[in-house]
Amino acid sequence: MGHKSEKTPFQIEGRFLGLVVKDGYKIKGLRLSTAVGELYIKLSKEARASCQRVLVPGEWLQVSGYQQLDYGEGMVKFKADHIRVASPSADLAGFERASRCLEQAIPARPPAQTAAPAPSASGTILFCQKSDCCKRGGWAVTEAIQQALGDRQLEGQVKLKGTGCMKQCKAGPNVIINKTRYSRIRPEDVPQIIDRHFPAAADEPTSAIADRGQC
Repeated sequence: MGHKSEKTPFQIEGRFLGLVVKDGYKIKGLRLSTAVGELYIKLSKEARASCQRVLVPGEWLQVSGYQQLDYGEGMVKFKADHIRVASPSADLAGFERASRCLEQAIPARPPAQTAAPAPSASGTILFCQKSDCCKRGGWAVTEAIQQALGDRQLEGQVKLKGTGCMKQCKAGPNVIINKTRYSRIRPEDVPQIIDRHFPAAADEPTSAIADRGQC
């Protein structure tokens, strides 16, 4: 039988692991590492709107909404209506002990091959988060940017910010990096572009990539 319990409010804290995306651009929910294990939490429209910036894996979140026990599936389902980036609460030590078994859910960055210093860079990356760009792969590009910044230890030096429409919707996804516009950008283009702007070891120019949108 598909009986469900009454909805009850919940508020929980944990480390953000990643978004659950459908059809390449529709955000359906998020994964959270908590003291009771890894949870999937479905996001309402209000929850998506309550967080005004890109979430970075590893950030500490406070999520609130409603939970409901599905007797047929034997599991509690969560739906959030509010997300807030927060500082770990006083029981962080307890969380750490309970969540050690989930360490595999947050991949550890491999040790560096050499003792090269982290690159010194600063800047802003703007990405269009309107539906036309998202349908053309905008969220995949955004995840590739997050991954590239993390690999280069640039998370704290480069701001990643979602925007409204940048025009040229048919040439999406559209991204602006330090006032340089890129259109029809693909996830595989991202590492080369990041290496150019926040300087890296790439030798190949990115002008051809930037020029793809000039039509």
